[in-house]
Amino acid sequence: MARRATVKLISRGMKLLLTDPGVKADLKRRAESVAATARETAPVATGAYRDSITVVTEVTDRVVARVVARDPKSHIIEARTGNLSRALDSAGGA
Repeated sequence: MARRATVKLISRGMKLLLTDPGVKADLKRRAESVAATARETAPVATGAYRDSITVVTEVTDRVVARVVARDPKSHIIEARTGNLSRALDSAGGA
């Protein structure tokens, strides 16, 4: 019979990992890949939506990287096209 493995997480170590500069760099690299794909596949009428796609990184209790579109009509465009969602899917394991 197989033995069950137990994992004990050390809070201090997890906090260091979640805020590690290397983790931040990796998340930013992955987000930049998603943003590049989103810009390449963005519908273009005026170019404002495409040009507003950017990456935002923040550190609170953990590192976070987000791909955002800041154009006022972004929510409408995303609802109609799913551009950001598709870009995220296409990045895979980026």
